[in-house]
Amino acid sequence: MSFVRGKTVVVTAVLMASGLALAGCGGGLFGGGRQAERADVQAGIGVNGYLWRATLDTLSFMPLLTADPWGGVVNYDWYVNPQTPNERFKATVFILDTRLRADALNVTVTKEVRDAAGGWTAAPVAAQTEADLENAILTRARQLNLSNAG
Repeated sequence: MSFVRGKTVVVTAVLMASGLALAGCGGGLFGGGRQAERADVQAGIGVNGYLWRATLDTLSFMPLLTADPWGGVVNYDWYVNPQTPNERFKATVFILDTRLRADALNVTVTKEVRDAAGGWTAAPVAAQTEADLENAILTRARQLNLSNAG
């Protein structure tokens, strides 16, 4: 019963968000307005739409835990690469601005390794890992932006 109730809540939230997004289009949908001028900010979300979509695209291989399009925070759950089953990663992406800029994005990664007893222990993450993920997201966001410009 709680699964059905939870599913109903999710469906209701999606429908409400869709309604807000359509309402936010307002004048842009029917004859212009400021929404049409700001293609980089999707109606209904509080952050840059290209960075948001690029984040979801780039990290789609990881299980999505939570996503807050108004606050710009995307949390991913633990991911284990089948080629390295003794380590796992989780990530959080912060989208900090409505503009498509490099400093509007921050990625944090947490790593754990399996110890001899089979438990998980925190391990350091190479600083380049976070930078590489940020660059991949930014590259995808720029591709999305360019594909909408034409």
